[in-house]
Amino acid sequence: MIKEVKEKESVFESLSDLGHEQVVYCHDKASGLKAIIGVHNTVLGPAVGGTRMWMYENEAQALHDVLRLSRGMTFKNAVAGLNAGGGKAVIIGDARKHKNESLLRAFGNFIENLNGKYITAEDVGMTARDMEFIKMQTDYVSGLPDYLGGLGDPSPHTAYGTYMGMKAAAKVAYGKDSLEGKKVTVQGVGSVGKMLIEYLIKENCEVFVSDYYQDRLQEVANQHKVTAVGLEEIYDVEADIYSPCALGATINDDSLSRLKCDIIVGCANNQLEDEEKHGDQCIDKNIIYAPDFVVNSGGVINVYSEFMGGGEKWTQAYTEMIYDKSLKILQTSYNERKNSQQVAIESAMERINSIASIH
Repeated sequence: MIKEVKEKESVFESLSDLGHEQVVYCHDKASGLKAIIGVHNTVLGPAVGGTRMWMYENEAQALHDVLRLSRGMTFKNAVAGLNAGGGKAVIIGDARKHKNESLLRAFGNFIENLNGKYITAEDVGMTARDMEFIKMQTDYVSGLPDYLGGLGDPSPHTAYGTYMGMKAAAKVAYGKDSLEGKKVTVQGVGSVGKMLIEYLIKENCEVFVSDYYQDRLQEVANQHKVTAVGLEEIYDVEADIYSPCALGATINDDSLSRLKCDIIVGCANNQLEDEEKHGDQCIDKNIIYAPDFVVNSGGVINVYSEFMGGGEKWTQAYTEMIYDKSLKILQTSYNERKNSQQVAIESAMERINSIASIH
Protein backbone atom coordinates (compact mmCIF):
# COMPACT_ATOMS: atom_id res chain seq x y z
CA MET A 1 0.00 0.00 0.00
CA ILE A 2 1.19 3.53 -0.82
CA LYS A 3 0.26 6.04 1.84
CA GLU A 4 -0.87 9.44 0.61
CA VAL A 5 1.41 12.27 1.66
CA LYS A 6 -0.40 14.51 4.13
CA GLU A 7 0.09 18.26 4.40
CA LYS A 8 2.07 18.08 7.66
CA GLU A 9 3.73 14.71 7.18
CA SER A 10 7.52 14.68 7.26
CA VAL A 11 9.06 14.50 3.79
CA PHE A 12 11.72 12.18 5.21
CA GLU A 13 8.99 9.86 6.49
CA SER A 14 7.51 9.72 2.99
CA LEU A 15 10.93 9.01 1.46
CA SER A 16 11.56 6.25 3.98
CA ASP A 17 8.18 4.63 3.32
CA LEU A 18 8.79 4.34 -0.42
CA GLY A 19 12.56 3.88 -0.39
CA HIS A 20 13.63 7.06 -2.19
CA GLU A 21 17.24 8.18 -2.40
CA GLN A 22 16.66 11.88 -3.02
CA VAL A 23 14.00 14.56 -3.53
CA VAL A 24 14.88 17.99 -4.88
CA TYR A 25 12.62 21.04 -4.55
CA CYS A 26 13.18 23.54 -7.36
CA HIS A 27 12.15 27.21 -7.18
CA ASP A 28 13.01 30.08 -9.50
CA LYS A 29 11.32 33.35 -8.57
CA ALA A 30 11.94 35.12 -11.88
CA SER A 31 10.23 32.46 -14.04
CA GLY A 32 7.74 31.29 -11.43
CA LEU A 33 9.10 27.74 -11.51
CA LYS A 34 7.96 25.43 -8.74
CA ALA A 35 9.01 21.84 -9.31
CA ILE A 36 9.96 18.65 -7.49
CA ILE A 37 12.41 16.00 -8.74
CA GLY A 38 12.20 12.53 -7.21
CA VAL A 39 15.07 10.05 -7.50
CA HIS A 40 13.90 6.68 -6.25
CA ASN A 41 16.56 4.10 -7.03
CA THR A 42 19.80 4.18 -9.05
CA VAL A 43 21.05 0.61 -8.60
CA LEU A 44 20.64 -0.18 -12.31
CA GLY A 45 21.87 3.20 -13.53
CA PRO A 46 20.95 6.90 -13.59
CA ALA A 47 17.32 7.66 -12.80
CA VAL A 48 15.34 8.02 -16.02
CA GLY A 49 11.78 9.36 -16.15
CA GLY A 50 9.77 12.19 -17.62
CA THR A 51 8.65 15.56 -16.32
CA ARG A 52 4.94 16.20 -15.80
CA MET A 53 3.32 19.65 -15.60
CA TRP A 54 -0.03 19.71 -13.84
CA MET A 55 -2.34 21.96 -11.81
CA TYR A 56 -1.83 20.35 -8.41
CA GLU A 57 -4.10 21.56 -5.63
CA ASN A 58 -1.17 21.92 -3.24
CA GLU A 59 2.48 21.00 -2.76
CA ALA A 60 1.62 17.86 -0.77
CA GLN A 61 -0.34 16.53 -3.74
CA ALA A 62 2.57 17.29 -6.07
CA LEU A 63 4.98 15.47 -3.73
CA HIS A 64 2.65 12.50 -3.48
CA ASP A 65 2.54 12.28 -7.28
CA VAL A 66 6.28 12.57 -7.85
CA LEU A 67 7.05 9.95 -5.18
CA ARG A 68 4.63 7.46 -6.70
CA LEU A 69 5.73 8.20 -10.26
CA SER A 70 9.46 7.92 -9.55
CA ARG A 71 8.97 4.65 -7.67
CA GLY A 72 6.98 3.32 -10.60
CA MET A 73 9.81 4.25 -12.96
CA THR A 74 12.21 2.08 -10.96
CA PHE A 75 9.99 -0.94 -11.59
CA LYS A 76 9.24 0.06 -15.18
CA ASN A 77 12.87 0.42 -16.20
CA ALA A 78 13.83 -2.79 -14.41
CA VAL A 79 11.13 -4.93 -16.06
CA ALA A 80 11.87 -3.35 -19.46
CA GLY A 81 15.46 -4.55 -19.16
CA LEU A 82 17.01 -1.09 -19.16
CA ASN A 83 20.19 -0.18 -17.30
CA ALA A 84 18.40 2.72 -15.69
CA GLY A 85 17.00 3.57 -12.29
CA GLY A 86 13.75 5.32 -11.45
CA GLY A 87 13.13 9.04 -11.32
CA LYS A 88 10.45 11.56 -12.16
CA ALA A 89 9.77 15.29 -11.94
CA VAL A 90 6.65 17.41 -11.63
CA ILE A 91 6.21 21.11 -12.38
CA ILE A 92 3.34 22.79 -10.59
CA GLY A 93 1.21 24.87 -12.96
CA ASP A 94 -1.16 24.92 -15.92
CA ALA A 95 0.80 23.85 -18.99
CA ARG A 96 -1.56 25.80 -21.23
CA LYS A 97 -1.02 29.04 -19.32
CA HIS A 98 2.21 29.03 -17.32
CA LYS A 99 4.72 27.11 -19.44
CA ASN A 100 7.34 29.23 -21.20
CA GLU A 101 10.99 29.20 -22.26
CA SER A 102 12.38 30.85 -19.12
CA LEU A 103 10.56 28.43 -16.81
CA LEU A 104 11.77 25.40 -18.77
CA ARG A 105 15.36 26.63 -18.95
CA ALA A 106 15.35 27.37 -15.23
CA PHE A 107 14.17 23.81 -14.67
CA GLY A 108 17.00 22.59 -16.90
CA ASN A 109 19.49 24.26 -14.56
CA PHE A 110 18.22 22.20 -11.63
CA ILE A 111 18.58 18.98 -13.66
CA GLU A 112 22.13 19.98 -14.60
CA ASN A 113 22.98 20.46 -10.93
CA LEU A 114 22.25 16.76 -10.33
CA ASN A 115 25.24 15.89 -12.53
CA GLY A 116 23.59 13.06 -14.44
CA LYS A 117 21.84 11.34 -11.58
CA TYR A 118 18.48 12.16 -13.24
CA ILE A 119 17.68 12.18 -16.97
CA THR A 120 14.36 13.73 -17.96
CA ALA A 121 11.97 13.58 -20.93
CA GLU A 122 8.38 14.59 -21.66
CA ASP A 123 5.30 13.42 -19.78
CA VAL A 124 1.79 14.85 -19.29
CA GLY A 125 1.72 18.54 -20.20
CA MET A 126 5.13 18.48 -21.90
CA THR A 127 6.31 18.19 -25.51
CA ALA A 128 9.46 17.48 -27.52
CA ARG A 129 9.74 21.24 -28.09
CA ASP A 130 9.84 21.76 -24.32
CA MET A 131 12.73 19.31 -24.11
CA GLU A 132 14.57 21.50 -26.59
CA PHE A 133 14.42 24.42 -24.15
CA ILE A 134 15.59 22.22 -21.26
CA LYS A 135 18.41 20.95 -23.49
CA MET A 136 19.72 24.53 -23.71
CA GLN A 137 20.75 24.22 -20.05
CA THR A 138 21.62 20.53 -19.65
CA ASP A 139 22.58 17.44 -21.62
CA TYR A 140 20.64 15.19 -19.24
CA VAL A 141 17.48 15.25 -21.32
CA SER A 142 15.97 12.95 -23.94
CA GLY A 143 12.84 12.84 -26.09
CA LEU A 144 14.27 15.58 -28.31
CA PRO A 145 12.92 16.54 -31.75
CA ASP A 146 14.44 14.70 -34.71
CA TYR A 147 15.98 17.92 -36.06
CA LEU A 148 18.17 17.93 -32.94
CA GLY A 149 19.20 14.32 -33.49
CA GLY A 150 16.58 12.90 -31.11
CA LEU A 151 14.04 10.14 -31.66
CA GLY A 152 11.20 12.60 -31.15
CA ASP A 153 8.00 12.22 -29.18
CA PRO A 154 8.01 8.89 -27.27
CA SER A 155 4.19 8.79 -27.25
CA PRO A 156 3.86 6.46 -30.27
CA HIS A 157 5.99 3.86 -28.51
CA THR A 158 4.02 4.21 -25.27
CA ALA A 159 0.81 3.67 -27.23
CA TYR A 160 2.20 0.68 -29.12
CA GLY A 161 3.50 -0.95 -25.94
CA THR A 162 0.13 -0.47 -24.26
CA TYR A 163 -1.52 -2.04 -27.30
CA MET A 164 0.86 -5.01 -27.00
CA GLY A 165 -0.06 -5.34 -23.31
CA MET A 166 -3.75 -5.20 -24.17
CA LYS A 167 -3.39 -8.03 -26.67
CA ALA A 168 -1.49 -10.08 -24.09
CA ALA A 169 -4.28 -9.52 -21.56
CA ALA A 170 -6.85 -10.57 -24.16
CA LYS A 171 -4.87 -13.76 -24.75
CA VAL A 172 -5.18 -14.63 -21.05
CA ALA A 173 -8.83 -13.60 -20.78
CA TYR A 174 -10.20 -14.93 -24.06
CA GLY A 175 -7.66 -17.47 -25.29
CA LYS A 176 -6.63 -15.35 -28.28
CA ASP A 177 -5.08 -11.93 -28.59
CA SER A 178 -7.40 -10.53 -31.24
CA LEU A 179 -9.34 -7.44 -30.10
CA GLU A 180 -11.81 -7.52 -32.96
CA GLY A 181 -15.32 -6.62 -31.86
CA LYS A 182 -14.28 -5.75 -28.32
CA LYS A 183 -15.86 -2.76 -26.60
CA VAL A 184 -13.13 -0.55 -25.12
CA THR A 185 -13.45 2.55 -22.92
CA VAL A 186 -10.46 4.90 -23.17
CA GLN A 187 -10.15 7.47 -20.40
CA GLY A 188 -7.92 10.29 -21.63
CA VAL A 189 -7.26 11.15 -25.28
CA GLY A 190 -3.97 13.03 -25.05
CA SER A 191 -1.09 12.16 -27.37
CA VAL A 192 -0.83 8.55 -26.16
CA GLY A 193 -4.52 7.82 -25.74
CA LYS A 194 -5.26 9.17 -29.20
CA MET A 195 -2.67 6.90 -30.79
CA LEU A 196 -3.93 3.89 -28.84
CA ILE A 197 -7.41 4.55 -30.27
CA GLU A 198 -5.98 4.27 -33.77
CA TYR A 199 -4.76 0.72 -33.05
CA LEU A 200 -8.15 -0.19 -31.58
CA ILE A 201 -10.02 1.11 -34.60
CA LYS A 202 -7.80 -0.93 -36.92
CA GLU A 203 -8.90 -4.02 -34.97
CA ASN A 204 -12.56 -3.01 -35.37
CA CYS A 205 -13.15 -2.27 -31.69
CA GLU A 206 -16.11 -0.25 -30.49
CA VAL A 207 -14.52 2.67 -28.63
CA PHE A 208 -15.88 5.07 -25.99
CA VAL A 209 -13.74 8.01 -24.87
CA SER A 210 -13.61 10.69 -22.17
CA ASP A 211 -11.20 13.52 -21.41
CA TYR A 212 -10.72 16.45 -19.03
CA TYR A 213 -10.42 18.87 -21.97
CA GLN A 214 -13.71 19.01 -23.88
CA ASP A 215 -12.18 20.55 -27.01
CA ARG A 216 -9.68 17.71 -27.28
CA LEU A 217 -12.39 15.13 -26.60
CA GLN A 218 -14.64 16.41 -29.39
CA GLU A 219 -11.76 16.65 -31.83
CA VAL A 220 -10.81 13.00 -31.29
CA ALA A 221 -14.45 11.85 -31.31
CA ASN A 222 -15.08 13.59 -34.62
CA GLN A 223 -11.82 12.46 -36.20
CA HIS A 224 -12.13 8.77 -35.33
CA LYS A 225 -15.91 8.38 -35.14
CA VAL A 226 -15.79 7.12 -31.56
CA THR A 227 -18.37 7.83 -28.84
CA ALA A 228 -17.60 10.64 -26.39
CA VAL A 229 -18.91 10.29 -22.83
CA GLY A 230 -18.56 12.31 -19.62
CA LEU A 231 -15.67 12.10 -17.17
CA GLU A 232 -17.76 10.10 -14.67
CA GLU A 233 -19.91 8.30 -17.21
CA ILE A 234 -16.90 6.38 -18.55
CA TYR A 235 -16.93 4.11 -15.46
CA ASP A 236 -20.53 3.04 -16.11
CA VAL A 237 -20.18 1.99 -19.73
CA GLU A 238 -20.40 -1.78 -20.04
CA ALA A 239 -17.23 -2.79 -21.87
CA ASP A 240 -14.81 -5.65 -22.35
CA ILE A 241 -11.76 -3.48 -21.63
CA TYR A 242 -11.28 -0.32 -19.56
CA SER A 243 -8.18 1.66 -20.59
CA PRO A 244 -7.10 4.46 -18.21
CA CYS A 245 -4.85 6.80 -20.19
CA ALA A 246 -4.96 10.02 -18.14
CA LEU A 247 -3.83 10.55 -14.55
CA GLY A 248 -3.40 7.89 -11.88
CA ALA A 249 -5.52 6.38 -9.10
CA THR A 250 -8.62 5.91 -11.26
CA ILE A 251 -8.87 2.30 -10.07
CA ASN A 252 -10.30 2.83 -6.61
CA ASP A 253 -13.22 1.89 -4.37
CA ASP A 254 -15.70 3.95 -6.38
CA SER A 255 -14.62 2.93 -9.88
CA LEU A 256 -14.30 -0.77 -9.04
CA SER A 257 -17.84 -0.79 -7.72
CA ARG A 258 -19.01 0.52 -11.10
CA LEU A 259 -16.70 -0.98 -13.72
CA LYS A 260 -18.16 -3.83 -15.76
CA CYS A 261 -15.20 -5.19 -17.71
CA ASP A 262 -12.96 -8.23 -18.07
CA ILE A 263 -9.66 -6.39 -18.52
CA ILE A 264 -7.98 -3.18 -17.36
CA VAL A 265 -5.05 -2.07 -19.53
CA GLY A 266 -4.00 1.53 -19.98
CA CYS A 267 -1.04 3.84 -20.43
CA ALA A 268 -1.62 6.00 -17.33
CA ASN A 269 0.86 5.69 -14.46
CA ASN A 270 -0.09 4.52 -10.96
CA GLN A 271 -3.58 3.41 -11.91
CA LEU A 272 -4.24 1.56 -8.64
CA GLU A 273 -5.04 4.00 -5.84
CA ASP A 274 -3.93 1.31 -3.38
CA GLU A 275 -1.70 -1.34 -4.95
CA GLU A 276 -2.55 -4.12 -2.51
CA LYS A 277 -6.23 -3.43 -1.84
CA HIS A 278 -7.36 -2.58 -5.36
CA GLY A 279 -5.08 -5.11 -7.02
CA ASP A 280 -6.68 -7.78 -4.83
CA GLN A 281 -10.16 -6.46 -5.64
CA CYS A 282 -9.46 -6.91 -9.34
CA ILE A 283 -8.75 -10.59 -8.62
CA ASP A 284 -11.97 -10.86 -6.58
CA LYS A 285 -13.98 -9.33 -9.45
CA ASN A 286 -12.26 -11.59 -12.01
CA ILE A 287 -10.78 -8.57 -13.76
CA ILE A 288 -7.38 -9.03 -15.39
CA TYR A 289 -5.33 -5.95 -14.50
CA ALA A 290 -2.20 -5.37 -16.59
CA PRO A 291 0.33 -3.51 -14.40
CA ASP A 292 0.77 -0.06 -15.88
CA PHE A 293 4.55 0.10 -15.49
CA VAL A 294 4.89 -3.05 -17.59
CA VAL A 295 2.64 -2.14 -20.51
CA ASN A 296 3.38 1.59 -20.77
CA SER A 297 7.17 1.26 -20.85
CA GLY A 298 7.47 1.89 -24.60
CA GLY A 299 7.98 5.61 -24.03
CA VAL A 300 10.87 5.26 -21.61
CA ILE A 301 12.40 2.57 -23.83
CA ASN A 302 12.45 5.17 -26.61
CA VAL A 303 13.86 7.83 -24.28
CA TYR A 304 16.60 5.50 -23.00
CA SER A 305 17.43 4.36 -26.51
CA GLU A 306 17.87 7.96 -27.67
CA PHE A 307 20.11 8.91 -24.76
CA MET A 308 22.28 5.78 -25.14
CA GLY A 309 22.37 5.89 -28.95
CA GLY A 310 20.31 2.74 -29.45
CA GLY A 311 18.27 3.90 -32.42
CA GLU A 312 14.79 3.21 -33.77
CA LYS A 313 15.25 -0.52 -34.42
CA TRP A 314 16.48 -1.10 -30.86
CA THR A 315 13.48 0.80 -29.51
CA GLN A 316 11.03 -1.20 -31.63
CA ALA A 317 12.55 -4.53 -30.61
CA TYR A 318 12.39 -3.76 -26.88
CA THR A 319 8.86 -2.34 -27.15
CA GLU A 320 7.61 -5.51 -28.84
CA MET A 321 8.97 -7.51 -25.90
CA ILE A 322 6.21 -5.93 -23.78
CA TYR A 323 3.80 -8.53 -25.16
CA ASP A 324 5.77 -11.52 -23.85
CA LYS A 325 6.61 -9.86 -20.53
CA SER A 326 2.97 -8.91 -19.97
CA LEU A 327 1.79 -12.38 -20.94
CA LYS A 328 4.15 -14.06 -18.47
CA ILE A 329 3.13 -11.80 -15.57
CA LEU A 330 -0.59 -12.01 -16.32
CA GLN A 331 -0.56 -15.79 -16.75
CA THR A 332 1.20 -16.17 -13.39
CA SER A 333 -1.32 -13.83 -11.77
CA TYR A 334 -4.28 -15.62 -13.37
CA ASN A 335 -3.09 -19.15 -12.63
CA GLU A 336 -2.11 -18.40 -9.03
CA ARG A 337 -4.95 -15.94 -8.29
CA LYS A 338 -2.27 -13.47 -7.25
CA ASN A 339 -2.26 -9.67 -7.41
CA SER A 340 -0.68 -8.90 -10.80
CA GLN A 341 0.89 -5.68 -9.51
CA GLN A 342 2.76 -7.66 -6.86
CA VAL A 343 3.85 -10.26 -9.43
CA ALA A 344 5.28 -7.47 -11.60
CA ILE A 345 7.01 -5.73 -8.68
CA GLU A 346 8.59 -9.01 -7.60
CA SER A 347 9.90 -9.46 -11.15
CA ALA A 348 11.41 -5.96 -11.09
CA MET A 349 12.97 -6.36 -7.65
CA GLU A 350 14.46 -9.72 -8.57
CA ARG A 351 16.46 -8.02 -11.32
CA ILE A 352 17.41 -5.01 -9.17
CA ASN A 353 18.60 -7.18 -6.29
CA SER A 354 20.56 -9.48 -8.56
CA ILE A 355 22.42 -6.54 -10.11
CA ALA A 356 22.96 -4.91 -6.71
CA SER A 357 24.74 -8.06 -5.55
CA ILE A 358 27.48 -7.72 -8.20
CA HIS A 359 28.36 -4.09 -7.48
